[in-house]
Amino acid sequence: MKRAFHSSIIAILCATLGIAASGIERDRPTKWSDCLRQSPEFYATTEAVRIADNALLYQRQSGGWPKNTDLAVRLSEREKTEIIRAKSSTDSTIDNGATFTELAYLARVYAAKKLDRHKTGFLRGVDYLLRAQYTNGGWPQYYPQLTGYYKHITFNDDAMIGVMKLLRDIAAKKSDYAFIDEDRRKRVERAVEKGIACILKTQILVRGKLTVWCAQHDEVTLAPASARAYEPASLSGAESVEVVRFLMSIPHPSEEIISAIEAAVAWFEKSKITGIRWVEKSDGSNSNQVDHAIARDTEAEPIWARFYEIGTDRPIFLGRDGVKKYDVAEIEAERRNNYRWYSNAPAELLEKDYPVWRKKRRS
Repeated sequence: MKRAFHSSIIAILCATLGIAASGIERDRPTKWSDCLRQSPEFYATTEAVRIADNALLYQRQSGGWPKNTDLAVRLSEREKTEIIRAKSSTDSTIDNGATFTELAYLARVYAAKKLDRHKTGFLRGVDYLLRAQYTNGGWPQYYPQLTGYYKHITFNDDAMIGVMKLLRDIAAKKSDYAFIDEDRRKRVERAVEKGIACILKTQILVRGKLTVWCAQHDEVTLAPASARAYEPASLSGAESVEVVRFLMSIPHPSEEIISAIEAAVAWFEKSKITGIRWVEKSDGSNSNQVDHAIARDTEAEPIWARFYEIGTDRPIFLGRDGVKKYDVAEIEAERRNNYRWYSNAPAELLEKDYPVWRKKRRS
């Protein structure tokens, strides 16, 4: 009874002060990694506005954002000045969730607070994504810094698919994006259509059969392309999952889209690896370091390799020397232990997403 009474008093005080009883107005900063996982009420708070203003500070003149930036930290005036000085940097990217995450966040805060500066920053970011798209429909990892593998069409770490999801929601007039003008929305809609066409054109054909996608594709030929020394041109058992999920999200898929999904699912089914686990074990030192290794286990759930050799479907692994190996134990410890060589993400695609998609198509 006392606890209920105290809770009621707290709720009354919070309401009086304009603070949500759920603790939305918090003393501790929100984690940027959780910025899109908040309750709807959060985006109208002073904390949400503070983070949105941080995002505007980090937005480059190009309209995009750099990666691996914690936009939720409390910034000193000196730090703000340094960030503003970097606005002309050409490091805008869609890698590691950059740019499309900031845009989704700004849209939520603008929808809640209607502060013009957030709308302006959002529209600049959308225009950046539209400029960055190649005429063939793909997106490079970086723009305007089109050097090396940065210029490849990039599915790696779900970069292009992250952009496509955002633009799809804008084109569909979802509530967070209702403020966008119709001319811009139409341009976004066309960008999504071009992106889907690019996805279909980049699906890798092996001996007359469609398979999946590479983590990145050449921006001119659309052929599978390598990136860093340990990221070869290959069939991706990881990035291809979100590509398929995106295609499954299309409300009225064409026969070409349906064929692409069915072919990719068949490849995932054929390429699953059974009887092993990817495990961590102590390296025997006092440094608390762990080593990753393959453990035999007949009861293990299926897993998939990050990279498969095109033409053989054999899992492949590379260290920083770029030399292809067929056994992950043969690459150096630093790469073996600091890269995601295996994934179980296709399991949910096969067991849950695909059956649901097929059922919807039949209904």
